[in-house]
Amino acid sequence: MEKKRLALKKLLEAVEKEIIRKPDRKALDRLSLFVGFQDWESFQEALHGETSADENYK
Repeated sequence: MEKKRLALKKLLEAVEKEIIRKPDRKALDRLSLFVGFQDWESFQEALHGETSADENYK
C-alpha cells in the first residue's frame, strides 16, 4: 500500500508541474508568429497596449 501511495504522490507532482509550467520564450515567439506577430513582445503590446493589431499586417 505504501508503494501505491508514493507512486500516486509522484504522479500528482508530475501533473502539477506540467500544469504550472510556463512555456519558454522560444515557444512563445513561435506561437506569436503563428497568429501574425513578429515576437512575443509585439503580441503582448498589441494585446495589452494601445497599439492596433493592424500594424502587424502592413
